[in-house]
Amino acid sequence: MNTFLEYLFVIALYALIALPGLVGYARDRAVDRQLRQAELRQAGLRQAGQPEARRRSASPKSRAWSRPDFEAPAVKAPCH
Repeated sequence: MNTFLEYLFVIALYALIALPGLVGYARDRAVDRQLRQAELRQAGLRQAGQPEARRRSASPKSRAWSRPDFEAPAVKAPCH
């Protein structure tokens, strides 16, 4: 019975040491998979020539102020 408990203890100790590493490895794999999917999605949008990728990154205000044909409103001096 003592031999069985010793083997069980060694297996449990190995599992406690290896488990955090395995969980971290699985998490890294999931993040890598998400990054690959996002890169493929972005490459697909670029290849298809869809302007949604550009529209999502710029807010409406920044697009309006960065247009070359947009004129800023004139500011009048306050009357005292």
